[in-house]
Amino acid sequence: MGKNLISLSVLDQSPIRSGATPADAVAETLELARLADRLGYRRYWLAEHHSTGGLAGSTPEILIGRVASVTDRIRVGSGGVMLSHYSPLKVAENFRMLETLYPGRIDLGIGRAPGSDSRTAQALQAGPQSYGIDQFPRQIHDLMGYVHGELPADHPFASVRAEPVGPSAPEFWLLGSSDVSASFAAHFGCAFSFAHFINAQGGEMVMEAYRQHFSPSPFLDKPLGNIGVFVVCADTEAEAERLASTRDLWILRLRTGRPGPVPSPEEALSYPYTDAERAFVAEARKRTIAGNPDQVKAKLSALAEAYGVEELVVVTICHDFGARARSYELLAQAFELTERS
Repeated sequence: MGKNLISLSVLDQSPIRSGATPADAVAETLELARLADRLGYRRYWLAEHHSTGGLAGSTPEILIGRVASVTDRIRVGSGGVMLSHYSPLKVAENFRMLETLYPGRIDLGIGRAPGSDSRTAQALQAGPQSYGIDQFPRQIHDLMGYVHGELPADHPFASVRAEPVGPSAPEFWLLGSSDVSASFAAHFGCAFSFAHFINAQGGEMVMEAYRQHFSPSPFLDKPLGNIGVFVVCADTEAEAERLASTRDLWILRLRTGRPGPVPSPEEALSYPYTDAERAFVAEARKRTIAGNPDQVKAKLSALAEAYGVEELVVVTICHDFGARARSYELLAQAFELTERS
């Protein structure tokens, strides 16, 4: 792929560094968003996670408004709202309000994962109207209808409107890491983002199946896809590997019931990994692209070609915020993004 054919976006989970506070993480989200806007990134997506101890981003619908207020041109959205926890009408109202405040700049990305452990998911869904995962397709259908004001006439809530109504609507994305999510996106005729940073196995086939089975909708006439990729870019390969070591240990702890803040490189590099833990880290590293700008650009370009997409949504987690920001700067330079004044 040649110059400027690949656009870059950001997925921000608002990671909490060891020695820092959740408030620091949110402040860093705003600072990174300003930087991404200036550097020419296309989108800035905010994630939803609950009760992890290491990620402050629990309410993307609130952060979106704040991020949009401190940026000028970058699209801002959810990556994504975990719809199974919520009423489609209330989600639609949140994003119709955001679209009214920042017309033409809002993305509504949804996912079906809980974004939490099972206990927290129970707390989020407490109440007589909680949704089971089997109702997710109906939730998608209703959410799209509310957002666009086009519920079928025979729908029990056809007369209900998601206010404020207006001439434009958020761009609708379904996010996932499996063929199930891809099939929903194809069926409902919405854009699809594959989470390569969660599942690096078979994603190319999932994206191709989405394209092949896509049914045009009134809101999207042809398939539109991107992929989420974990990246650490530094001036040297050695430095990138050092920085990436912090996520290695953080992910290991998260997946083995020891969630918490992102450790420092010193802590990560001195951690006494067992053989089993080293095997886990090695497997998880297959979902990571780390290196100097030339190395990272080559690998990302190859990945985009394999998936048949022209947009990469980059998530970068490391302990030092300056290094994290530098990673996005180096990527922008490598892909020759157009910086905004």
